[in-house]
Amino acid sequence: MNPYVVLAAAIASELVGTTALKLSDGFSNPIPSLGVVAGYGLAFYLVSLTLEDLPIGVVYGTWAALGIVGVAAIGVVAFDESLDVPGVVGILLVVGGVYCLTVVSEMSTH
Repeated sequence: MNPYVVLAAAIASELVGTTALKLSDGFSNPIPSLGVVAGYGLAFYLVSLTLEDLPIGVVYGTWAALGIVGVAAIGVVAFDESLDVPGVVGILLVVGGVYCLTVVSEMSTH
C-alpha cells in the first residue's frame, strides 16, 4: 500500500483522537474517552507502518503539520473557535515548512 495513503489515514485517526479528547471533558465522558484511545492507538500504529518506507523526518513533519492544520480547522468548524490573521500566517508557515521538507529538500528521498 502507498505509504502516503497510510500516513493520511494516520493523520485522520489522530484528528479523531484529538477531537475526542476535547469532547472527553478530562476523560470524564466515557464514549469520547474510548475515541481518544482508539484514535491515537490507530494513528501510532499507522505511523509505525509508514516509517518502514519513508524517512522519519518526512513522516513526523507531515503528520504533525497536517495535524495542526486539521485540528485548527476542526476547532473553527466544530467548536466555534476563532482563527485570526497571525494564526493563519502560522498555519501557512507550517504548511510551507512541510512543503520544503517533502518536496524541496533531498531529505524526502532515501
